[in-house]
Amino acid sequence: MLSFWEQKNFLNYDLIVVGAGFTGLSAAINFKKKHKKAKVLVIDRGVFPSGASSKNAGFACFGSLTEILDDFWSMTPDEVLQLVEKRYTGLTQIRKQFGDQALRYQHRNGYEILGEEQLEALEQLPDINHLLKKIFKKEVFSVVKDPSKFGFSETVKAVVKNRFEGELDPGAYLNALWEKASGLGVRILSGVSVVEVNHEEGRVLAEKKGKKEIFEFVGERVAICTNAFTQKLWPASPLEPGRGLILLSKPIAGGIPWKGAFHLDRGYVYFREVEGRLLLGGARNKDFEKEKTTEFEVNPIIKDHLNRLAQEVIFPGRPLEWEMEWTGIMAFGTKKSPIIQQIGKKTAVAVRLGGMGVAIGWQVGKELSELLSDL
Repeated sequence: MLSFWEQKNFLNYDLIVVGAGFTGLSAAINFKKKHKKAKVLVIDRGVFPSGASSKNAGFACFGSLTEILDDFWSMTPDEVLQLVEKRYTGLTQIRKQFGDQALRYQHRNGYEILGEEQLEALEQLPDINHLLKKIFKKEVFSVVKDPSKFGFSETVKAVVKNRFEGELDPGAYLNALWEKASGLGVRILSGVSVVEVNHEEGRVLAEKKGKKEIFEFVGERVAICTNAFTQKLWPASPLEPGRGLILLSKPIAGGIPWKGAFHLDRGYVYFREVEGRLLLGGARNKDFEKEKTTEFEVNPIIKDHLNRLAQEVIFPGRPLEWEMEWTGIMAFGTKKSPIIQQIGKKTAVAVRLGGMGVAIGWQVGKELSELLSDL
C-alpha cells in the first residue's frame, strides 16, 4: 500500500534503467549528463549487480593472441579489428573518465602462456601485429625471451607479451560509477526484481525481494541492461548465458615471481596476482553445456581443471590453498558484438557483452543513452 507522497514522487521517470551493472549505470549517467533535469531511476534485483560487473576478474584486456586467431573462424578481419578497437577504446575511455587511481588500475602488461600444441600461433604473430597496427600504431604482441623466469612448469613452451593490457579492481570501478551517478542525481534501487516490462508503454512491474507486493513504475523511456538475465524481459533476445568460475587463493608462501594479466587456452582461462594471492578463473569451454546457465553454482569439473592448472602448471611443486570461490554470469551469442537496439516504442536494450564488460560496458551504455535520447 503506497502513500499519496510515494505515488507522487517515486513512480514516474524520464528514464528507467533495469540492471545496475557497468552498462546500466553508464546509460543512466550519460543520459543524465545530456538531460540534466531528467528523472532517472536504476533498478537491480541484487544488493550488488546481479550479473558479472562486480564478480569478474578485473582484466583490462581486449583479446589474447590465440583468442584473436580463434575469432577469425567466425568473423572477418574487419570485424575482428572493429571488436578489438571497441574494447581498447572502451578501456581508454574509462581510464580517462574516472582516473587510474579511482579504478585501482595497474598497467602490468598482458601475457599468454602457450603449450606445445599452441606454438604454431607464433607463426601468425607478425600478421596479427600488422593488422593491429591500424589501431595501436605499434606492435602489440612480442615473445618473451626467457619464459622460465615466470616459474611455470616445463609444459609452458612460450610466453607472449601484450604491452597494452592491464588490471583494475571491478569493485572500485563500480564505486566510481555509483559516485558519478549519485552526484548527478540518479536514483538507484537495489533488491528490487523487475518481473515485466511493457516495451510500448514504458511500464515496469517490480517486486521487492521476499515480498509479494508489486510496484508499477512508468518511464518515458526504459533501458534493459540485464545481459544474461534478459530472456524474461525480452523473450526474443538472441542470448546465451555463460557462467564463469573464479578461485582466489590464500597468500602464496614465498611470494609470486610475476605480475600481469595472464591468459591461456584462447582466452578461456585467465589468472593474475591480487595482493599476494593467485586469482584464477574461466575454463567454461571444458563443460560448455552445463555452463549455459544463470544459476550461481560451482561446476566441479571446471573447478578440478583450474585446480590442476594451478598446482601443475602455474605453481608446480609449491603449496597452494584456496580461500574463496564465486561465479559470475555473462552473455554470449552467435556474434561477439554487443546488441544495442530499440525493441519497442519506449524501450531499448544493451546486452551481449561477450565477457568483456570491463572493456566495453561504459561505451555500450553511452551508445544506448544516445539511442534513448532519440526515442
